[in-house]
Amino acid sequence: MPRPTSALSLPPVVSTLIAPLPRTPMEMLLSKLTKQLVARRPELLRRLGEVVKVPIAIVPDDMPHAFLLSLDDTRSSVTICDKNKISEAEAVVRAPFLVLLGLLDGTYDGDALFFTRDLRIEGKTEYVLALRNTLEDAELSPGEFFGLTGQSADWVNKVSGQILDKARWLAARSAGASGSLEPKH
Repeated sequence: MPRPTSALSLPPVVSTLIAPLPRTPMEMLLSKLTKQLVARRPELLRRLGEVVKVPIAIVPDDMPHAFLLSLDDTRSSVTICDKNKISEAEAVVRAPFLVLLGLLDGTYDGDALFFTRDLRIEGKTEYVLALRNTLEDAELSPGEFFGLTGQSADWVNKVSGQILDKARWLAARSAGASGSLEPKH
């Protein structure tokens, strides 16, 4: 049964445009960035504890694919797969793409989204909570994820924030909502 459209769901045309794109280049880029982040911030893996090496599926409701995240000090990877090919995941996180990004950058409160069912968790909830707590404590920014520092990181953070704000506004408008989910204060 399809998930009802949220005020933060991307318009269906986005999924249609993304579906035929080759996955391998994006997998390679995301895996490389994840490996570099883990190398720069090894405390993230220590904080995760037993969740390290446990595959977690991130499933954007409004995108055509899922992301299978495996973290390891030497072999971290992101695999892009069909949504029905996530059976090896120990835990699954489902939400609209912009909500998932908002959780990553701290815009949204995961607890509030969970209770409104905009965020759904399946499988081993403790793994998702460990990942969430680690990411929240890490206070990652887009610039840091891309391995940038100084003015370059500041610029990427500012521009990505503006792009995400505009995307959230467009998604809400596309869904016919007068507003969107309230950001954390």
